[in-house]
Amino acid sequence: MPDEGGGAARPDPAEAAETCAAMMDRVGGAVVVDRAVLETLAAAVLARGHVLIEDVPGTGKTLTARLLARALGLSFSRIQFTPDLLPSDVTGTTVYDEHAGEFSFAAGPVFANVVLADEINRAPPKTQAALLEAMEERQVTVDGDTHDLPDPFVVLATQNPVEQEGTFALPEAQRDRFLVETALGYPDRDGELELLDRRARRRALAPTVDAVLSPAEVRALQQVPEDVHVEGDIREYVVDLGRATRADDRVATGVSPRGIQRLFEAARAHAVVAGRNYVVPEDVRRAAGPAMAHRLVLGTEASVAGVERREVVADVLDRVDVPGMDRGNASSSASESRSSDD
Repeated sequence: MPDEGGGAARPDPAEAAETCAAMMDRVGGAVVVDRAVLETLAAAVLARGHVLIEDVPGTGKTLTARLLARALGLSFSRIQFTPDLLPSDVTGTTVYDEHAGEFSFAAGPVFANVVLADEINRAPPKTQAALLEAMEERQVTVDGDTHDLPDPFVVLATQNPVEQEGTFALPEAQRDRFLVETALGYPDRDGELELLDRRARRRALAPTVDAVLSPAEVRALQQVPEDVHVEGDIREYVVDLGRATRADDRVATGVSPRGIQRLFEAARAHAVVAGRNYVVPEDVRRAAGPAMAHRLVLGTEASVAGVERREVVADVLDRVDVPGMDRGNASSSASESRSSDD
């Protein structure tokens, strides 16, 4: 429903949750993806954040990103990152127009609402860094001129594990620009059978979905988390979780102040996905793994020992007292959360 300014009216949390559910149903009906992953993606869009999807090839990362953009009714662009990709291949360049007799800006593929940076860690760090300004400032600067990116603007980056041949580890500054990191994982046996059944029922090579929203409605939806209330004790909980990662002996660099803010934003978005205008501790706990794990830099001993970042976050969730809960209940809740993540 349009408002007086010609945009879309801001929905209330219940309406926003219903819209998010419809979007997730639309995507989940076309590709086999765990519902928790779809909730993470929905929360990231609500929080105006970017998503890093790390998984082995063939798990549906690219298809999921494309279907998400279509369900949101947003323009979509895919950039295949390769070792020879140049920064100008991402942002665009200034070219000379012989007919007009002047220079003009030729926009690169980053100028879209949803940008799929496919296999981002196959490009060298210099090219990966071309996305830094775009992700943080929603703009790019080329030859001294600044160009605004479309609104909304979401980067969905996929990467293969760094132990795969021909990959470059993302710089820490680049990883910190992503609101969340998630993984699709292999579907179970029933899921893979469902993939074959769906493929047998359609003639097109790739599935598609219809749009649930328009760009104006997505912008209105992104305003909803700003009005979500967060009590003081839950704000303290968010800060304590971030600070606890810095005190962990296995961690060389813990969650930064920016990371703590991103956890706060992700928790508010999860509350909206659940249809609430207030945050509960479970919203924070649900957001903690995807929002914090990729920001950790493990120490040498922990890296050699094969410690997982998510394991560190799970331990932190176990140690830090949950608002309104005693230590025993917190430990029980942490175990349940860890089982859910697995």
